Amino acid sequence: MERKVAIIGAGISGLLACKYTLSKGYTPVVFESRSSIGGVWTQTFETTKLQTPRSVYQFSDFPWPSSVPEFPNHSQVLDYIVSYATHFNLLPHIKFNSEVLGIEYEGPSDEEVQAWELWSGTGEPFNSKGKWSITVKDTNSLSTEVYQVGFVILCVGQYSDVPKIPEFPAGKGPEAFRGKVIHSMEYAAMDFERAAEFIKGKRTTVVGFQKSALDIAMECSAANGALNPCRLLYRTEHWNIPDYYPWGVPLAYLYFNRFAELLVHKPGEGFFLSLLATILSPLKWGFSKFVETYVNQKLSLAKFGMVPEQSFHKDISSCLISSMPEEFYDRVEKGSIILKKAPKFSFCKEGIVVDGEASPLESDLVILATGFKGDEKLKDIFVSPTFQNHIIGSPNASIPLFRQCIHPRVPQLAVIGFSESVSNLYTSEMRSRWLAEFLDGTFKLPSIKEMEKDAERWDQYLKRCSEKHYRRSCIAALHIWYNDQLCKDMGWNPKRKKGFFAELFEPYGPLDYRPIS
Repeated sequence: MERKVAIIGAGISGLLACKYTLSKGYTPVVFESRSSIGGVWTQTFETTKLQTPRSVYQFSDFPWPSSVPEFPNHSQVLDYIVSYATHFNLLPHIKFNSEVLGIEYEGPSDEEVQAWELWSGTGEPFNSKGKWSITVKDTNSLSTEVYQVGFVILCVGQYSDVPKIPEFPAGKGPEAFRGKVIHSMEYAAMDFERAAEFIKGKRTTVVGFQKSALDIAMECSAANGALNPCRLLYRTEHWNIPDYYPWGVPLAYLYFNRFAELLVHKPGEGFFLSLLATILSPLKWGFSKFVETYVNQKLSLAKFGMVPEQSFHKDISSCLISSMPEEFYDRVEKGSIILKKAPKFSFCKEGIVVDGEASPLESDLVILATGFKGDEKLKDIFVSPTFQNHIIGSPNASIPLFRQCIHPRVPQLAVIGFSESVSNLYTSEMRSRWLAEFLDGTFKLPSIKEMEKDAERWDQYLKRCSEKHYRRSCIAALHIWYNDQLCKDMGWNPKRKKGFFAELFEPYGPLDYRPIS
């Protein structure tokens, strides 16, 4: 049993975890509730494209085909993922149409687990006294089966399955509306032809201002034009960027190299780095303003009253940056998309009532692009209320994971792909390699108290840099600092460039960490 590892989810994180545990001689079994791999890429909108340049979103040992554009569309991304899984022969290890109903730890009592000073009691990935029982339902036959393994890797992600629906006063929720209310998840589940037919001719209101909301608004605009304009209801403006080259300078040279991270106060930094970040803080402000002026000028944000109050640095530190669809503000100007700020709203028979306004926004269809409850999905997979409480942690803090992977109080289990970065593929690969080395005995974890202190330091960083958005687990502004910690644990040299200036100023990406043949 000690060599058997269960991986829950066959999205990108699950495939990476499968590949790297296999490389260390383990026997992984991947449970995937759908009939195919790819996670969020299996159900997208017709207009969805990759948010980052493909050079950042790639496997370190499996390059993109040269024919693919810089920003591949959803089908090209899915083809790339399938090619990766096929090339490394991962598909035979995946059980499709297998929904995990719950996982339960069988071994020492809760009281004994809480008394441990070392993770899992010994600090080792496996404990001969403990095992996980996984209850799995076959979604075709509806039969259930229980599997027992020595280690579990949760790769369930944040952005699927459990929709986040705003709360409304009694009688003022979707039930009061005579039209149709759906979540963006339901829209994404439709095939493209059905989705186009579904929105055709309807007065549609889309709620949200992240990537899903923008894409849906563009599709509604294309389907209905100015005759039935799409209203986009949003709470907060964000720095959605037109491209990655502000004033001709690659964004990576401003935010994704070691020099850029010297400008940021980091969790666990020493006195010298803290002092340097304080001294260089005006430069951090300058970089942010440099990008903001470009985005404002390129998209004419001031003209549309869409200049965010927070800085670009705040948004990127919170993983709230996305690419603005081409011609979005052209459509706003032509009237096929109407922007409406609404910090609070409710429903009535005719549509939506924005707080403080007498007349409702008359609608036939409301699409809530309001995100997902990723923490709730993570919690609900556990049978034990104790582990449910542990994995979520305090309601006033981010998910308390050491190295964004290991919960100090949950034994023989890791989480991959929950905490975000600029490129989640890139980050999930580093975490999967780190976890595989840990499973193989390359290094040991520190004590439970030391891991909890480290998680607390990262939480304080998130609160400081993200402020009201700090509940998001995001390492975007410190991904090199984060990768350095993983490299040091694994015994790798964290400095991956050739020469002092290259190390300081060149952007870091997946290929900097490619395996040495």
